This record gives sequence, C-alpha cells and structure tokens, in this order.
Amino acid sequence: MTRSARATCHCGAVELRLALPEGLPRPQRCDCSFCRRRAAPNISVPLEALEVVKGRDRLTLYTWKTGTAKHYFCSACGIYTHHQRRSNPNEYGVNLGCIDGLNPADFEPIPWTDGVNHPSDR
Repeated sequence: MTRSARATCHCGAVELRLALPEGLPRPQRCDCSFCRRRAAPNISVPLEALEVVKGRDRLTLYTWKTGTAKHYFCSACGIYTHHQRRSNPNEYGVNLGCIDGLNPADFEPIPWTDGVNHPSDR
C-alpha cells in the first residue's frame, strides 16, 4: 500500500510530495466546463497532505467565477499538477498522470463526477 508518493510536471520543474496514509485514493474525473476540457483523472488529498517540494515559483494559478477552485500549472511545460477543489476547498485534486510510477490507463474505467450541476453555480 502506497503511504507517500511523488508527483512531477513533465519537465521536472515542479515536484510535489503526497502523504497517503490510507494508500492511493480512488481516481475520478469531473465534467465541469474546465475539467472536461482537461480530462485529467485526479485523486483527492487533504490540503495538509500535499507539499510543494520544488518549483513553487514555477506554478501558475488559474481560477475563475467563484474563485474557490484554484488550478495550478507548471509555467515551463504547461502541465496541470493539482488544484484546490471547489467541491471541497479543504482538499486538493492531484493529476494522476503526474504521480511517479502510475499510468492512468491502469485505473480505467475512471468515474466522472457531476461538476456541471455544482451547487455554487445555481
């Protein structure tokens, strides 16, 4: 069972350390207007379970509408690494494809969550 993991962007400028005391959470995708365009499966971790080990200065922030969701990308290679969730601002979603040693294809089928009908949009 995985207790911790390393996640990196494509060029290696950004590195994250994830504490996973219960092992790897089940991956998911979101179908909100932003996430469905990106389609990257992610796992959920509490805010305190993610540490930016390297490249904090290389992270670019994208946010919109309510400003609750905060999506982070490497400014060098453009890879989405993680985001603070709109559905639960106490969690980060971490791009499954950035986690060392994992291939998202091995987790298919990965379920989709309903981000289109989010309560904040009503």
